[in-house]
Amino acid sequence: MAVTNHSRLWGIAAISAFLGAIELGSRLTPPDMEHWHYALHRLYYLPIIAGALSFGWTGGLLTAMISSVLYIMRASAIDSPDARNVFDRNLETFVFCLVGLVAGVLANRERKHRLEAERTSEELQRVYRELQNNVEHLKRAGRMSALGHMSAGLAHEIRNPLAGIDGAAAILRDESQNESRRTEFLDIIQKETRRLDRLVTNFLEFARPRAPAMQPVHIDALVQSVVNVVKQTAARHNIEFAVDIPANLPPLACDSGQIKQVLLNLMLNSVQAMPGGGSIAILSRLQNDAVSVRVCDTGPGIPASDVEFIYDPFFTTKETGTGLGLPTAYQIIEQHGGELKLEKSDSSGACFVFTLPVNGTVRS
Repeated sequence: MAVTNHSRLWGIAAISAFLGAIELGSRLTPPDMEHWHYALHRLYYLPIIAGALSFGWTGGLLTAMISSVLYIMRASAIDSPDARNVFDRNLETFVFCLVGLVAGVLANRERKHRLEAERTSEELQRVYRELQNNVEHLKRAGRMSALGHMSAGLAHEIRNPLAGIDGAAAILRDESQNESRRTEFLDIIQKETRRLDRLVTNFLEFARPRAPAMQPVHIDALVQSVVNVVKQTAARHNIEFAVDIPANLPPLACDSGQIKQVLLNLMLNSVQAMPGGGSIAILSRLQNDAVSVRVCDTGPGIPASDVEFIYDPFFTTKETGTGLGLPTAYQIIEQHGGELKLEKSDSSGACFVFTLPVNGTVRS
């Protein structure tokens, strides 16, 4: 930072006062008190260094020259004019100038480094502010992109049942006298209306998730209750279940209804991936302070081209799917302070695993 005019004036006043005090002290000290004069002469180094620190090498050198003049005037008045005293005085003034010059150069260098550090700090702060702004822009762009993607997906999903309802209504208008046909198309309208209601409900659950209501739950009972629900559907496709959960797992703090929803989604996905039969394995283990649950099937796996999109809302490869199952499951596990990920997917099957902290950490 450059020295301001106000600081310069204060610096000049302080140095002048210091030199004046030394000169006054020298005048008031009797000539025969040589040791006091010697001490007073050494004090000239203080204003010299102060001048160098305040104004750089020019200030240090100028203060040294003024100090040299004052020193020679006082030394000449009290010392004998022999060659040795003249040499000592000249040597002292040379040292004065050397100290002022060196101290000033070092002060200039330090000031330069300080200015560079301040400029670097300001530049870093500017870059940091720009980075923060860019991150906020990216977040906003990401939210808008996600909103656009979700809106497009929701519109696409709604359009299909609406088209079915519209077509059924048009046919009903033309075939109002045929009771069996009326019943058939009324059933279509009712089915598509329910589908719309289910889609909107799933979307609202995803868009405005309910905060988890934490309570102690044994994961084995939770898994078994969902297996019992899915077993009937799985049996029609010759799908078997294998559950491996140690009996000594500690109770898990979670929202049992939401975790059941996650398990149900994962198991139904596995069932739908194996229409020709297969098996589903559910394994749970304690890992440090978290419980992991794996749901693995022997289906064809998820294509590599689809893996990066499986958590995107409305992405689905099923004809009747909404594409909200896995995104909702991911959101629920994340709210519980856990993690859901696809651990394996190849021709031998897919394996999803989620982990939940035992103590139950709710993430806002």
